[in-house]
Amino acid sequence: MIVLDSHCDTPSQIMRLRDLSVDNAFGQVDFPKLRRGGVDASFFALFTPASMAPDAATRYALEMIAGVHDAVEACPETVAMAYSPEDIESNKAKGLISILLGMENGSPVQKSLSLLREFYRLGVRYMTLTHNGDNEIADAASHGTRWHGLSPFGREVVAEMNRLGMIIDVAHVSDETFYDCLKYSTKPIVSTHSCCRALAGHRRNMTDDMIRKMADKGGVIQINFYPAFLSGEFDRAYDRACAENPWWDEADNAFRADPADPAKRDAWQKAYAEMAALPKPGVKEIVDHIDHAVKVGGIDHVGIGTDFDGIGVAPAGLENVGCLGIVFDEMQRRGYTSSQIEKVAGLNFLRVFREM
Repeated sequence: MIVLDSHCDTPSQIMRLRDLSVDNAFGQVDFPKLRRGGVDASFFALFTPASMAPDAATRYALEMIAGVHDAVEACPETVAMAYSPEDIESNKAKGLISILLGMENGSPVQKSLSLLREFYRLGVRYMTLTHNGDNEIADAASHGTRWHGLSPFGREVVAEMNRLGMIIDVAHVSDETFYDCLKYSTKPIVSTHSCCRALAGHRRNMTDDMIRKMADKGGVIQINFYPAFLSGEFDRAYDRACAENPWWDEADNAFRADPADPAKRDAWQKAYAEMAALPKPGVKEIVDHIDHAVKVGGIDHVGIGTDFDGIGVAPAGLENVGCLGIVFDEMQRRGYTSSQIEKVAGLNFLRVFREM
């Protein structure tokens, strides 16, 4: 079985001076945890916030690529870069975990297809078109008012990504952008880290119609582990807790600005621990979303995209990627066959990767 996690935000954590070769107490992903969780391939997402200016976003994305390469080269006995499904299989045969690159937010390509091509040459194999803000490519789920879908440039981006073989990721886009991507893409599209809106009404989740139509075109929904996307009840409780503790965000922003400052690191870790102590959904709810997506889209169109290192709160019992195996244990208890679990664990996403 090839276990593939289609989305984690570990590159930005590398920028916070985290050493991926050791088991970090305040980290959801590192190389020992990937090994413990049985993960064979992990897409490291180059996340740039919507608030970042285009030139700064491009520079930051390049710095994250360099940081990922540095971390991988420092542990040649454990991990290796991968750029294709064949690389993943070859690395697995050698006992190595594959690290791949995705880009979360298209802002670093600015308004340049040449930059898009250059990021592909540097190893980026999927791009999440937006993050939490409309950009030059498309509208985001959090806003969705600038273009009412893809921009004219965004249609060019979709066509060029199809030509390159770069996977189109609709995880953060608005509903209108999603349907535009279905319309203009000649290849399957994916959501690398989303859940089902029928079970939790967050705007980042996908409706049944979206799941069904994406599946009809050969795509996959990769189920996100973020508790706010798994449970509407938790989402509301978390919003209340954040309102009562505004210093959580302040501590996080301060640490992002100066990760080398021990005092700011300590404040961030205290906030992280308090958030982690909130009552939250766990493996049952994750597999509930898998069940629903399978019912709507079919067993060939569902996978795993944890969003670890990008979520302040992890599910109960799944505090980091080292615990991933309990998801497949729960699927087995619910009657999924070994071949069905293999599809969800990684084969479905690999199929799209091959088609691209």
